[in-house]
Formats: sequence, structure tokens, C-alpha cells
Amino acid sequence: MNLENKQIATVTAVHRERYELSVGEEGLYGRLRTSCFYNTEEMIDFPTVGDEVELIRNELGDSLITKVLPRKSVFMRQNVTQGQNDLAVAANFDYVFITMSMNRDFHLSKLERYVTVAWQSGGVPIIILTKADLCENPQDYVVQAESVAPGVEIYCVSSLTGEGVAQLERFFQRGKTTVLLGSSGVGKSSFVNMVMGKEEMLTGSIRETDAQGRHTTTYKQCMNLPKEITLPNGEVIAGGGRIIDTPGIRKLTVSDVDEGLQTSFEDVEELAASCRFSNCGHKTEPGCAIKAALEDGSLDERRWNTYLHMQREEAFAREKKAIIQRRMEKAMRRRT
Repeated sequence: MNLENKQIATVTAVHRERYELSVGEEGLYGRLRTSCFYNTEEMIDFPTVGDEVELIRNELGDSLITKVLPRKSVFMRQNVTQGQNDLAVAANFDYVFITMSMNRDFHLSKLERYVTVAWQSGGVPIIILTKADLCENPQDYVVQAESVAPGVEIYCVSSLTGEGVAQLERFFQRGKTTVLLGSSGVGKSSFVNMVMGKEEMLTGSIRETDAQGRHTTTYKQCMNLPKEITLPNGEVIAGGGRIIDTPGIRKLTVSDVDEGLQTSFEDVEELAASCRFSNCGHKTEPGCAIKAALEDGSLDERRWNTYLHMQREEAFAREKKAIIQRRMEKAMRRRT
């Protein structure tokens, strides 16, 4: 292996400790160089789909990834494993397609969480309500989504018929990257297959018990869209960009979302800022704008509780991150 043979590659898929990479049109595989990612007292960013990485090229086997280049956007989620850093799900995207099906999967608190982390990621959230062909009143779902995601564009689509997909053309064009986020079975893989024009991702049938699709995507993958996308209804729209599919998230536990909360819950934060006292706890204090809004119905109690819960999660995540950093520094001092 020539240690001077360094190149820049894009991560197109992640399989545990092994990474699929692309250099131009060429595909190759890589692994992390241990000395660059593990023997350090700092919390290093591990590569994820969409990342640009520096690697040492190996023509006889897997290349060695030595560095993750700065990201313009990244979607993070908490690692459920105690003592482990947050997980990067995808990076360097322009748009976040928050996919939610118009059936029993539709849940306003869940949607608020996705919108919050999408704003935090640096991408622009777009709500994609799927399975329009199975829904009698899509507009009812649009109205509900608008109530918790002011200013966010909302589209109703069907991967089976192509309904509504032509409206998304500007997100698919060359130079743009879109990441799909959502729960298991909402139709992300079907959507990807439809715009790719072939079976890129496995899909499951609809369960009759709850009208949900079966979870099939098990790893993250970044794909180049065709230059022209032919929809099931015969319409042809421009493509050429990239799309990232991700495994369904059963429980979205938030991490550092301070900026995302400010944007997603701007109405709540503006109310809190108008309380008589700057340190109002929104419980028994006089002149509390939050209490007044809850009483007159202008602030939904469900939305307020979601906001509080996410605030607590973020505070916990910050403390967890600080503890991990201190432990790593202590471990490195012991080694030296």
C-alpha cells in the first residue's frame, strides 16, 4: 500500500465496519485507519453516508479512511448504547424528506420531532405524506401537518401511481442531495425505487392489521438519480441529483437540537419570551404567557408537552456528551 496515494472519496453505503465509496464513477471499499479514529482523546466524527473522506488507496484490498472532511449538514441521533457518542445518520444533503404515511403511522408529536432535528441538521425539511392512493382525504393530513410545521412545504404522493411526485422535481436535479427520514414501513424504499426506475431497495407488503408496510431497509445508501425520472403515470421529470435512503427509525431520541427547537417551536419560544418574568417556570408565576395560551387554547397542550420533553432530552444529551469527553481524556492520560 502506497501511503502517499491519498484521494478524496464519497461514502455511498455503510456496512458495520466496512464502507462503500465512490471516486468519480469508480466504486471501491474502505475501512477506518485505527490510528486516526481510535487513539485520540477527542470525540472523532466517524464516516456516514454522504460524507466526503480522505483515504489511502489500496489497489489490492480495502482502502484506509484517514479523515472525515467538514460537513455542510448532518443528521445526528442519540446512540442508545450507554457511553457511546451520538450517531451520524447522513451528511452533506440539501433537503430532508420527512416521510410519514397517511394511515395509522401519522403522528403529530413524531412529526414535530423530525422537523426539529431536520432544522438542526442544516438541511431544509420537506414533509412527504405517502400512500396517497390509499387515503380518501389527504387534505385532512395536510392541515394537521401544517399546524405543527409552519412554513414547511408539504406534499402528498403515491409511489404506486406517481401522484404528486412531479411537484418534487426541483429537489431531484443535479447538484442537489436529499435524505429520506421516517419510521419503518412508511414507504421510503418504495419511493426510492420509483424515482430510481428500478428495484434498488427491498420492500415489504402492507400489513392488514395496521395498514403499515413491513420494515425492509437495513442500511444507509446514497444513490445517483437518473438524468430523467419516468414516473408510474408516464410523466418525465428532470433528475441527476442524489438521494439517500436510511433505515426506519423506531424511536427518534434527540441530541443537540437547540437551534432546531428555536425554529420548529418558534411560536412556543415567542410565547415564553413574553412572560412577565424572564426566569418564568411556566407553572404558578403571575403573568405567564404560556399558561394563558394553554388556558385559552391558542397553545395546544400536546405541543407544549412535546417541547418540554425535547428540552429535557437535549439537556440530558449535553450532559452525556460532556461525561463521555471527560472519560476519554482521563483514559488518554492513563495511557501516557
